[in-house]
Order: sequence, then structure tokens, then C-alpha cells
Amino acid sequence: MEAKYFRSSFFVLLILIAVTVFYFKNKENFGVVEKMDAEYSVLKKDTKESCLQCHQNTTGYSEYHNPELIGCISCHLGNPNTLDKEDSHKGMVLIPGNLSDAKETCGKCHPNELSKIENSLMTTNSGLVAVDKYIFGEADSPDYHYHIKDVKYSAADKHIRDLCANCHLGAEKKEFGKITEISRGGGCNACHLNYTEDASNDLKTYIASNKKELPKFHPSTDIFVKDQHCYGCHSRSSRISTNYQGWQETLLDKSEILGKTEKYKVSEDKRVYVYKEEDVHHAKGMLCIDCHSSHEVMGDGKKHLRQEHAVKLQCADCHFKEKPNTISYDSLDAESLLVFLHRDYKHYNKKMIAVKKSNHPLVNTFIDSLGNAFLIGKKDGALHPLNPQSEICSRDNAHKNVSCATCHSSWTSRCIGCHNEFDKDEPRAFDLLDKKYGVGQWKEHVAEFSSSLPAMGVREDKGGKLIKPALPGMIMSIDKGSFAGEKIGEDVSFHRLYAPNSPHTTTSNVRDCKSCHSNSATLGYGKGELTYIIENGVGKWNFNAEYANNPNDNLPEDAWILFLGETKKGTINSTRLDFRPFTVEEQKKLLTVGACLQCHKGNSKIMQQSLIEGIKPLLKKLDESCILPTWK
Repeated sequence: MEAKYFRSSFFVLLILIAVTVFYFKNKENFGVVEKMDAEYSVLKKDTKESCLQCHQNTTGYSEYHNPELIGCISCHLGNPNTLDKEDSHKGMVLIPGNLSDAKETCGKCHPNELSKIENSLMTTNSGLVAVDKYIFGEADSPDYHYHIKDVKYSAADKHIRDLCANCHLGAEKKEFGKITEISRGGGCNACHLNYTEDASNDLKTYIASNKKELPKFHPSTDIFVKDQHCYGCHSRSSRISTNYQGWQETLLDKSEILGKTEKYKVSEDKRVYVYKEEDVHHAKGMLCIDCHSSHEVMGDGKKHLRQEHAVKLQCADCHFKEKPNTISYDSLDAESLLVFLHRDYKHYNKKMIAVKKSNHPLVNTFIDSLGNAFLIGKKDGALHPLNPQSEICSRDNAHKNVSCATCHSSWTSRCIGCHNEFDKDEPRAFDLLDKKYGVGQWKEHVAEFSSSLPAMGVREDKGGKLIKPALPGMIMSIDKGSFAGEKIGEDVSFHRLYAPNSPHTTTSNVRDCKSCHSNSATLGYGKGELTYIIENGVGKWNFNAEYANNPNDNLPEDAWILFLGETKKGTINSTRLDFRPFTVEEQKKLLTVGACLQCHKGNSKIMQQSLIEGIKPLLKKLDESCILPTWK
């Protein structure tokens, strides 16, 4: 009974220490300290643990997780009231922070954060499961909610287990060591575990000594999240992490790039990448969490279906048109106050930017007395001026329904020729969800990885129409018959689904007008030669595709839609029910502007005028030499 009482006391000491330090630093703002105290239900109790009798002189802990202040059992559990090794280690958690034990470890001091994480998309993988079941025909809509832990063994479920279920926070971290490029899951560890070089070397010594030479350097659990923490999961699927760094995946083997280290790199899982162009924010030294704060990464506690529902941050929050949406220091929530404290920020008397969609604060931003906005880089504390929207963006009326990423993304990953087939005889099939070997596995074969300017698509919902980048989500054939035990090729379904997403290849320089209005890949036709021809006073657009047609739907292998052709009614061509390619009429409007751009430069007076007035008024005042397209 006494041990249980001691244990409950230690679980909350972390917050007590944080509140105490916070008070002495900020006596004039003690009202917010009271808010933190109420939020985390601080208790007080002084006692000693037996753990440090054996684990003496251990260092490396973060300031707020020091065992001298919060003990060892608050994280590792066990029995702190005995010097007997076996008894003291009973019930001990060697690697705390996995979601399986988080309620008894991290969640004791951080219950609100744990509640949010358990409902987040990084834990549920709801959208991933929903789309996979949809294309396998096991659901009539991609808009149902799921949790990856509930996946069973249907054809779609086995497909998820074999190829997709590696990246979710519920995956257990069972081995000591830092988070690397090949790490997956680990609950709280996935983002918050950090090893210094000393801690890594000490771990090697500990393992080499058959676990007899106890480590002196402990890894740190803190808020200093690096891009490395994001990489393991977000270098897959839409490849946001690698895009952000400027690297495009290839199908090359590392033996093929010897001597080409400036242009190519090999990741820890042996994938080979070629350098394209890094995101402007990455080039300036900014981390993923400089934009995607704890409120977004850990979620808001709601069960969202898609990432676009969970992500609230918009480019215009920092690159605002007139004035930013702001919040004062004394209005910060408890979570944001803790981040402010741990980061040791000093701008208590300045307004901070608050995301318009959810009003959550970006505590690493502030507005100075002149109205200038700044972001404090979480990597190195560097001060980054937040430039407002350019004059062109601010006064542009023609592109109000175009997202910033549509014009400011320089490239996106593409793949073609993906085929999925079930090998019932595979003797070492690995189940990514249960982490065990079995017999029979779905296998994926890809013909080519490449990159291009993103295609464009239309999100159409109750909020109106918004043009966004469209990335190849699933251009693939699935041999469903192979799973059912039928002959290979007997029951093959083909899918050409694009997904709305931001490629995270942002550039400060906007793509030129032609790259949208007369670029075949952008319009959804795939790579090729899109030309405007005038013959005998008649203008016409022609398109010659770079790739041959796929026999499954007679579209070029890398296309999304047919060039100026109607999409067959009932065709499923998106991973979202509210996202689609351009209709024929929309294509004609885009290509009409593209025809004008054959003579008029994008920065010419008349084309700049069209940004303000739209193209329709100008078409009524055509010069005799202007020849617009004729449509069949």
C-alpha cells in the first residue's frame, strides 16, 4: 500500500517542478501557472527510491525528467522500496512510452496528450485502411472510420498487414537505441526519445558486456523533436520527408551510383535517392515541427478520417495578406505554456500567431512592435522573418480558389506500373502488424519511379471549389484472384486513383503560368508534348503522350484523365469522394488561357490584368491577330 502511495506521488512531480520553475521565472503571470496546475492536477510528496543505489551517477536526462526530481518509477515502474535486484525489477518497463504501457507511464503525467494521441491518425491509420478496403471492394465508400489494430485477415486486411501496417504509433519499440530512418512506431518514443553520442556509445558497451556494465548515460525524453523522428514513417507513401529534403526515390541499386555521392544518396533501408530540389523551409534550416506544432502532430482528440481534416495549419497563417490571427501569452493553453517553458522562450509580452482554422498557437512565433512577424527555429533558435504574401498573390482575384501549394510546389514523386500479387507459397511472409512470420504474402512490383510538377485537382465540398496538387495515390493493378486461390491473372482489378496533398517541395518562386495552363502533366494528361497549332486560321491543341496507353483503361500509363475527353460516369479516380480531376469544360478554360500564353508572356500587362479582372472581360476585346482554340 505504501509503495503504491509513493508511486502515485512520483508520477506527478514532473509537472510540479515545471510549475515551480515557471512561477519563479514569471511571477507576474502566475495566473497561467494556476491554469497549468489545474490542468495537470499537481500533487506533492517527497520520498526516496532504491533505484539510484545501483544506477548511481547516471546522467543525460532532460531537465524535467531528472530522476532526482521525479524518480525512476514514474517512467519505468517496478518496486522502489527494496535493494533486492529481482524484487526491484518486478513489473518494470524497460522501454516505457509504447502505447501499450503509456497509461501507466507517460500518461500519468500527460493524460491529455495521451488521450489525443490515441485518437490521432498516426495511431488509427483510419484513412489508409478505409481507402484500401474501398479499392478491394470490401467497403462501398472510403469515408468510414477504422482503427488499424482491428484489421483482420480479408484480402484487403492481409494487403494492409503485408505492405502498409508498419507505420503507426501503436507499433512497439522493443529494442534499445535511438530513433533512426528505419524506426517505426514506439508510441511517445517515436517523437520524444533522443540519444546523445555518449548515450549511444554507452549502450553499445552495455550490450557488449552481456548487460553487466551498467550505462552511465541515459537517453533523454524531451520535446526536442528532430526531422529524423518524422522520417521513418513519412518517407513512405507520399514521401513527404524525402521530398522536403529534396530527394526523389529511384529503383537504382547502390552499386549503380558509385562515385556519384553528390547527386545520389542511400538511405538506411538501402533505397537509392536522386537529388531534385529541397523545400525552401528546409533550405533555411527549419524543422517539420516549426510549422506542425504539438497541437497538430498529436491531434486534437477527435477521430479524423483524413490528414486534411486533422491538419489545420495553412501557408497564409504565417504568410498573411494583411494582419495575422494572433493570441496573447496569457491566453495560451496549458500544453502551449509547457512548450513555451521547455523552449525557454522570452517573448511573453508579444502577440503570437494563432492558426485561423483552430486558433491553436504557434508559440515559436511573435509579432514585434512594428507589426513584423518572426519565427524562432526550433532546430537552432535562428530568427526567420515571416514574409507576407507577395503583391501578386494579394491582389490576384483569378486564383482565389487555388491553394498556395498548387503554385509554389516545384515537384512531386510519381510512380507507374505498380502490380500487387499474392504469393501463397512465400515461406517467410512477415506480418507488419503482428510482427511475426507466416506463409503467404502480398508482394508489390513497381516499374518506375520519377517526378514532375504536381498535377492539379479540384476539391469540391460545401466550402466551394479549391484547386490543389494531386499526387498519384494508387496507380496499380491488384490480382485479387491470387489471394482467393484462383489462377494468376483470373481476377485483376486496376485502379488509377490520385490523392490531394501538399508535396512539401515549396519554393519562394512561383511556377510560371504555362506550367499550369499548357503543361500536360499538370492538367492530368501525363507527360508528353502538348502543343498549340494554328492552321488556316484555326487554333487547336494536340497532345502526344510520352507513355503508351495502359490496356486496362486506355489512358497513358502516367495519366489521370483523357486529353479533352469525358470521364466515364461512375469511374473512381480519386482516394477522396470530394476530390476529382478537371472536367472537359474546366480543361477548355485552362487551355484557352494557355493559348493566350503562346504569344503573351505571363508577366505582360494584359496577362497581369487578367489576374485582377479575370479572362472573360479580355476575351471580349480580342485583337484580330488573336486566334483562340476551336473545340470539337
